[in-house]
Amino acid sequence: MERFTAGLISLEEAQSKMLAEIAPIHDSEMLAITSAAGRITAEAVISPISVPPFANSAMDGYAVRSADLAAARLLSVAGKAFAGTPFVDAWPAGSCIRIMTGAAIPPGADAVVMQEETETQGECIRLTATVKTGQNIRLAGEDIQQGAVVLAAGTRLGAAELPLLASLGISHVKVLRKLRVAVFSTGDELQPVGQPLAAGQIYDTNRFAVSLMLNSLGCDVIDLGIIKDDPDALRNAFAQADDAADVVISSGGVSVGEADYTKAMLEELGQISFWKLAMKPGKPFAFGRLQTSWFCGLPGNPVSAAVTFYQLVQPLLAKLTGQQTPALPARLRARAAGLLKKAPGRLDFQRGLFSRDAEGELTVRNTGHQGSHIFSSFSQANCFIVLERERGTVQPGEWVEIEPFNALLGGQGVA
Repeated sequence: MERFTAGLISLEEAQSKMLAEIAPIHDSEMLAITSAAGRITAEAVISPISVPPFANSAMDGYAVRSADLAAARLLSVAGKAFAGTPFVDAWPAGSCIRIMTGAAIPPGADAVVMQEETETQGECIRLTATVKTGQNIRLAGEDIQQGAVVLAAGTRLGAAELPLLASLGISHVKVLRKLRVAVFSTGDELQPVGQPLAAGQIYDTNRFAVSLMLNSLGCDVIDLGIIKDDPDALRNAFAQADDAADVVISSGGVSVGEADYTKAMLEELGQISFWKLAMKPGKPFAFGRLQTSWFCGLPGNPVSAAVTFYQLVQPLLAKLTGQQTPALPARLRARAAGLLKKAPGRLDFQRGLFSRDAEGELTVRNTGHQGSHIFSSFSQANCFIVLERERGTVQPGEWVEIEPFNALLGGQGVA
């Protein structure tokens, strides 16, 4: 095993190296919140108002004063308060105010009695339950205080965050500019999707898959197409990508074959931090620095490219965009529902399908053949089965760790 794993670094070490070397971008712009979905806040967002802006009723009922309750349980109704139309008239002693949910609490009121706890007697009401000071009143600023931080810098704006800003009257927000990511594939055997295949050719699915994931992460994608296995063509592609992008992502050419020029070109034009991982699939993954951009070299096999993007490129892009860098993906324990074949030596990410059994326990099975060319396994899976580096074949019923897919791979969480 030694000769097969010599020089390989662990996934955790690779992740740490990458995140330690990079720093977030700082360029920002102001956007209308209607155009800011998916963008990252460049600074903390401060609330300009309190929420609620005034004390209001949590119930339909009657606003009362404790002093009036001490004298009598029968109260006349002096007026009405509606949401948007507060009670502003004189409020005589010994009376109450009819109030609707969301209406401003009349000055002096210190409780709201829900209408179900009253009885009508002519023009008056009688209380049928004990009243506690402060009941059914939403206090001003109870949700958000004016001047409070409502969103930290580095927050991705979505369906939970943008309506919050709208509720505060914030129409524009400062966000980081989008990351520019250049993408290309290498290989004489590759053909663009939609073109007929010649003998020995395959379709370039990696660049398509990577572009889809980059779009989901809110990046500006610079698609440089397919680069032939030619040093001059590759050198020109690197120069063009480095000049245009913050991050350059290639697919293929980082192995040790005679026509694998990517690693050699990176050594010529930049610096390599590492290029071999003790991970399956995804051993030939390169990370380094060009003149002005970061470089990630994905393996050529489709599954390997997707797994390394998910485990390594995704957190790198999160840190570059100033997000609160996520920890390692959340892992859960599940019982293997079948045999999981594995040889010791590398951390193994098998594609799996987890569910809960009749007792509520998580179980998982893999999607069948786990070859790094079987991309259909992703459409059948909802998680990675994470098998430790030194672990061998897993027997049915043994405990394993799983990583449910996040939204990047269509994950739906744990039911």
